[in-house]
Amino acid sequence: MWGYLSLLPAFLAFWATAGIWTVFSLAVANKAVNLTEGFPYISRCGNSPPQSCIFSQVLNLGAALAAWTCILRYHQLRDWGVGKWPNQLILWMGLLCALGTSIVGNFQEKNQRAMHLTGAFFAFFVGIFYFWLQLLLFWRMKSLPQPGAPWIGPLRLVLCSICTILTVAMVVLHTWSLRSASAACEWVVATLLFILFGLFAVDFSGLDGCTLCLQPGPGSLSPPPTSPISLKVQL
Repeated sequence: MWGYLSLLPAFLAFWATAGIWTVFSLAVANKAVNLTEGFPYISRCGNSPPQSCIFSQVLNLGAALAAWTCILRYHQLRDWGVGKWPNQLILWMGLLCALGTSIVGNFQEKNQRAMHLTGAFFAFFVGIFYFWLQLLLFWRMKSLPQPGAPWIGPLRLVLCSICTILTVAMVVLHTWSLRSASAACEWVVATLLFILFGLFAVDFSGLDGCTLCLQPGPGSLSPPPTSPISLKVQL
């Protein structure tokens, strides 16, 4: 089972990347977007049926996979000795990113613009912040395991830096009414975020179980232990 879970991030990256570019292809084929007028935003490609249906399905499943990936990462970091509060902060940022992705897929821009933009903020800005927190954590805690090749860490730093620069450029270019250039930045940022999620497959490659921390309930007759009871579960 754990071998399959280790492939979850890679499947997420493949599913989301292939999905949004399929939506783009359908939008061009159906003439929902006109490339002669400029390069479209991702959301514009998913505004009209039938590609809007595929767009929603792709992002909903992608959001669910992202949420599961963030939860697995939370438990992995906890087992590596990361403190409760920084680990929970990272988890909630990841879950907000997943929620925003689902909102983008379900609230099309032409129907619910305010909700759509809120979801886009969570998906892009909070998503990038999620990965920066991961990098900061590993920079502060040198004792944490570093699975994979030595270049994985620098690659994540480069991808996060590019995402941050292009996200700022996307907003600035949109403000300057350079919509095609802004849309191109959006597509690149989305693809890089999917790749960053996919790189968790490297960290999950060594998964062989999880640790359940059990604590007595408030009505327990026996005195509570000084520390949580850890139970190693192998599946």
